[in-house]
Amino acid sequence: MKKAVRVVAALIYRPGDDTRFLVQQRLPGGSRGLLWEFPGGKVEPGESEPEALVRECREELDVTLHVGRQLWAGRHEYPDLMVDLTLYAARLESGEPKTLGAQALAFLTPEQMRTLPFCEADLPPLEALVAGRLGPLR
Repeated sequence: MKKAVRVVAALIYRPGDDTRFLVQQRLPGGSRGLLWEFPGGKVEPGESEPEALVRECREELDVTLHVGRQLWAGRHEYPDLMVDLTLYAARLESGEPKTLGAQALAFLTPEQMRTLPFCEADLPPLEALVAGRLGPLR
């Protein structure tokens, strides 16, 4: 049986520009190394999804987030892993994103994101964003 993980991700718009969102490139060497994804990470036992998202972004980006409404949820099956992914609207409360847990960071439009190699689990919410199916992002 495959390992299953609950993962949360943030759709963080660029301050002053709600057409560009933060994405990160995974570190090389690990699973899905150098692929792009929405910032976030695993939900630990006893954490709510918003708490996990705040913690992960503090640890990996050195920012404080305000987590808004849930935008998307789904499941993706990798050969080695089952991922339950939930995407939340979020905004930066303090800090400037740093590459503490990523190879690279970029604020991109959804169309620009489509040109990058994304993790497969992040493709359905990315396509929903491109198609305007996520509803209000704030």
